Amino acid sequence: MTKRVVKFGQLDLTVEGNKLQINDKAPNFKGVLEDLSDYDFYKNEKDKVKIISALPSIDTSVCELQTFLFTKKESEFPEDLSVITVSNDLPFAQKRFKKEKGIKKIGFVSDYLNEDFAKKYSLLIEELKLVNRAIFVVDKNNLIRHIEYLDQNNELPDVNEAFEIALELTDQK
Repeated sequence: MTKRVVKFGQLDLTVEGNKLQINDKAPNFKGVLEDLSDYDFYKNEKDKVKIISALPSIDTSVCELQTFLFTKKESEFPEDLSVITVSNDLPFAQKRFKKEKGIKKIGFVSDYLNEDFAKKYSLLIEELKLVNRAIFVVDKNNLIRHIEYLDQNNELPDVNEAFEIALELTDQK
């Protein structure tokens, strides 16, 4: 496995694993939902185009902004589009955040229990056990159609580009 360096503020930290590529099958992963029930990516998001918004913690300004940029687009979400925010925050924190911010259509998945998502998507920051910032667009056949891995955690992914690509894959077109 390869290792790469990412920036977390001024810190140089390590992420292990090979980056996924366009047209790779998106790995299935398991996590925990805000009600503490199990989440299975393939089962929960079946027959949907998916945007996975990966971030270290919803309680930081950049992560909050990343989520807010999708929240502003909630009224444009077609029925066959699912936007999922994945972080290592506890489900309770994700539930609180969702309620406080009035988020209706974005799902939150916690990767805190076994870091399954972070490991399979090559996003686990080894030293902090946090999810590195990234964005993925996955089609209904679970093929990755867009990826943006960020090597500097204080930068934002291009949410608009990901959203436009995802819309092209939906039935809405």
